[in-house]
Amino acid sequence: MPALERWVYFFGPGRADGSAAMRDILGGKGAGLAEMANLGLPVPPGFTISAKLCLTYLEQGTFPDELREEVDRHLKQLERISKKKFGDPNNPLLVSVRSGAAVSMPGMMETILNLGLNDATVEGLIAGSKNPRFAYDSYRRFVQMYGDVVYDLGKEPFAEVLEEFKKRRRVGRDIDLPADDLEALVREFKSIIQAKRGAPFPEDPFAQLWGAIEAVFKSWRTRRAQDYRKVHGIPDDLGTAVNVVAMVYGNMGDDSGTGVAFTRDCRTGENVLNGDFLANAQGEDVVSGARTPEAIAKMKRGALGKVYRELERIAEKLERHFRDVQDIEFTFEHGHLFMLQTRRAQRTGLAAVRTAVEMVDEGLITPDEAVQRVPPQDLDQLFHPMVDPRASVTVVAKGLPASPGAAMGEAVFDADEAEALAKRGHKVILIRPETSPEDFHGIVAAQAVLTARGGMTSHAAVVARGMGKTCVVGAKDIEVDPQAGRLRANGRVVKKGQVITVDGTTGRVILGAAKLVEPKVGVHYNKLMAWADERRRLRVRANADTPADAQRAREFGAEGIGLCRTEHMFFEGDRITAMREMIVAADEPGRRTALAKLLPMQRADFEGLFEAMSGYPVTIRLLDPPLHEFLPHGKAEAGALARAMKLPAARLERLVASLVEANPMLGHRGCRLGITYPEITEMQARAIFEAACRVVSRGKKVTVEVMIPLVALVEELRRQTDIVRRVAREVFQAEGRAVPYLVGTMIELPRAALTADEIAKQADFFSFGTNDLTQTTFGLSRDDAGRFLPFYVEHGILKDDPFQVLDQEGVGKLIELAVRLGRGSRNDLKIGICGEHGGEPASVKFCHHVGMNYVSCSPFRVPIARLAAAQAALEEQGVINRTRATV
Repeated sequence: MPALERWVYFFGPGRADGSAAMRDILGGKGAGLAEMANLGLPVPPGFTISAKLCLTYLEQGTFPDELREEVDRHLKQLERISKKKFGDPNNPLLVSVRSGAAVSMPGMMETILNLGLNDATVEGLIAGSKNPRFAYDSYRRFVQMYGDVVYDLGKEPFAEVLEEFKKRRRVGRDIDLPADDLEALVREFKSIIQAKRGAPFPEDPFAQLWGAIEAVFKSWRTRRAQDYRKVHGIPDDLGTAVNVVAMVYGNMGDDSGTGVAFTRDCRTGENVLNGDFLANAQGEDVVSGARTPEAIAKMKRGALGKVYRELERIAEKLERHFRDVQDIEFTFEHGHLFMLQTRRAQRTGLAAVRTAVEMVDEGLITPDEAVQRVPPQDLDQLFHPMVDPRASVTVVAKGLPASPGAAMGEAVFDADEAEALAKRGHKVILIRPETSPEDFHGIVAAQAVLTARGGMTSHAAVVARGMGKTCVVGAKDIEVDPQAGRLRANGRVVKKGQVITVDGTTGRVILGAAKLVEPKVGVHYNKLMAWADERRRLRVRANADTPADAQRAREFGAEGIGLCRTEHMFFEGDRITAMREMIVAADEPGRRTALAKLLPMQRADFEGLFEAMSGYPVTIRLLDPPLHEFLPHGKAEAGALARAMKLPAARLERLVASLVEANPMLGHRGCRLGITYPEITEMQARAIFEAACRVVSRGKKVTVEVMIPLVALVEELRRQTDIVRRVAREVFQAEGRAVPYLVGTMIELPRAALTADEIAKQADFFSFGTNDLTQTTFGLSRDDAGRFLPFYVEHGILKDDPFQVLDQEGVGKLIELAVRLGRGSRNDLKIGICGEHGGEPASVKFCHHVGMNYVSCSPFRVPIARLAAAQAALEEQGVINRTRATV
């Protein structure tokens, strides 16, 4: 085992061997205790065993010889300060043994209190305290914790016996048990350990101590700790420190107690000390739920007023020292306050914004620090209704939280029915095995979308996010039967018309109408975002397909539309009929006749978008999906269409079958459609430029960008660009005015990225379609990847789902190469991104660092992208400043 300069660090009254800067060694708890000791705050003395030892011990199973010597030396130091002796039957020193990783993992690892008690030392504790009930309460807690933590017997065997004792006494609380019962409980608990282990409970305090130290180190690898790290992105190689601290007792009577306080309200951000406490209790009681704690404000009045005022003073000092909201753990013993922990408080998005802004106003931090302090993804919470966290709910299933917020409505299993019911004023939840573009109108009508299959970038997820609609996808526990109009989940059945609530923030599917609350966005948010906008270089646009989407995007601060998907416009009302007429037409004249019906509809859509964006750029992607997606599915639908179009049903069925592709994602779609059917490109270009001219004629400014999808070859782009520019000339001549415009392409195929220097010669801009670029680089379908990608992430094959977080090592290298090649051919090339990654913070920062001009994302993700872009600029500036300082 490697030799370190030291393994153990002391802290005590007025001094410590460590500080807050040593989190990697001391862990968060140890660093906080050391810093509080250095500040002269009332901290019980103790020592911290380095986190650097944790992984080494877990791998090798032994401690270095010098560790035992260091621990013995520091125990003696504790004895001198406390004037007590470890293991002494007359005046025993008792300690707590607690975990503490560098990154806070509340409740995930282990704690043992009152260590050092045995049948002899408990008598010394009784003599010293004159309180047998307190002594035996401490003893039974210790044996109970030791059996659970060190021997891994679980809490249940001990809890069952404790409940039996309370029933026998007809009391509801632990604190109502007398000393005799607590003494008997100690014997019962020891019997449980003897029976389950085949060995007695250790009476030797030193054996107890080393058993506890080993158990705390081992707790780093418990299932719950590993799961917590996975969810929160905490590395597995940090390890935990072990803190051995002299006990102070909150269970010595009504003038003693324990609590947890926050220097500000971590739900709202209000600058008020708040939290919970329990009189006559020990630390774990507050968070375990064994007893209902009291609001900390109640300490102000009566006998605990002095303790409260001291706590208030210390809380303010800690917040000013750390310049952040603190989560404080404390104990008071006979009215004397002791600080057991301080750490950065976790908080809601609402609280994060408010505290950051108010701390700038108070002079605690700078605007730069405020912008860097708020996690961008937390802004999601500010804009969507949410399930009241205090509400009692029945969860029937859980899926992937694809689009945040919460919504309730009647369960509906068909898009047409969803639309019809919504028109009659019903609130509906659209439930499907999975969605397709043909369900678009149902998604529009629904309050929320729930699917049994699909991932975070599946159709339902992408469309719902773009519309700011609540969505849960991939709820694998549910079986959806659209024909029967029901779903089954975990033994329950939800039928058509039954009310459910979908929680897109957590992925929960809730039976009935859960209580929803509206988050409030106000001056603090506006102030923070103004600071962010001043600091970012990267522009932020939105993906929007309708004027309503565009207006919402502007409200969120979007500086243009980075992706308008024209295919969504074809699924409404009479449009789908005209689209189908075009597809089934036998020749070009027939197609042009059908397209002529679509032209005024598309033109009106584009006018609405240009009006809503008030001169900001609008990037319109020409038709992208394969044609078969617009055709009916099933004989009944095909027969209805055949009758409407006066075609033989057999002919229509043959046509539909001929258009179905084995792999449509890589088939006849994108620019390939525009090349084989140039009249489609002509119609769309004409609608775009006629709409632009009409809006300009009304005195409005318009900025048009036409985007050619799925380009792999420069010749594809050249041919499509020629059509667009020819139509533009024709329209401008007919209208008697010209509108400035750009023609560019999506880079969504590896070949396009690799030949970006050639493609740039034909393009005014690039927009990376990272959804398809990820699919084609990895060689997988995002709609099928949900079957194995979670396994890959869970087992460390992939760090993140590449459809959620941009794969910088693979896809990112293609993007970097394409940016470099493209700008090498054309230094004024505008470059952006329009995949779902455009609203993911790490991906946004990558886009900043490779030199893109803008990102585009769903409207509700625009604030996230704005803040992430500002943080990227500040991080880059910090690197530049540090580099200059070392030159």
